[in-house]
Amino acid sequence: MVNRKTALGRFAFTMIELIFAIVVISIAVITLPMMAQITSKGIEENIVQEAIFAASAELMGATSYYWDAYSMNDYNLSHLERVIDIGGVCENNSSDPDYRLRLGHVNQPYHRRCLDSSAINIPANTSGGVFPTLNDATHGSELIFTDATKNATGYKNNYYSIVSISNVDETGATDNNIKKITVTVTDSDDNNITALSVYSTNIGEIDFYKRRF
Repeated sequence: MVNRKTALGRFAFTMIELIFAIVVISIAVITLPMMAQITSKGIEENIVQEAIFAASAELMGATSYYWDAYSMNDYNLSHLERVIDIGGVCENNSSDPDYRLRLGHVNQPYHRRCLDSSAINIPANTSGGVFPTLNDATHGSELIFTDATKNATGYKNNYYSIVSISNVDETGATDNNIKKITVTVTDSDDNNITALSVYSTNIGEIDFYKRRF
């Protein structure tokens, strides 16, 4: 007896093919939402990292400011940031009264010096002024990262930074010669994301040696 295949038999799906198709569709239905969720979470985590990097840049920018307004008290005599005589640790040099030294200072040009004893004028300490100080870097909650599409499938949070300063050392003890600058990053729900800190000290600055030929 000869078996004959009809047109319907040639183009129909077998039971195994139908089951396989159902399994593939089921896997797709289950995994697609999970993939979208993972992608969205990855995007948000990347934005958190960007917010932390932005806060780090803000922190590093603050350290480029002068330590205090008093540090430039004798700016008419020198363009260098000077050491403030906190606690009376600076001593006059008998051979040169302009070279006021503290323990560890070297009595040579281009090295760190205390303020000149005759300096009495305090320069203006205003934001964006001639001598921006660490105190000018402090601010309350400010928006540092957002996106206009945050209510869609993209970013879900705004991120803010808060910059504060305290006179404490690494042990938490009060030290008027040290300023601790802290940048705190929060999200739109006021959750703390991270806190970055750096210390700045009352040590003045040195001049670069200028080679002449």
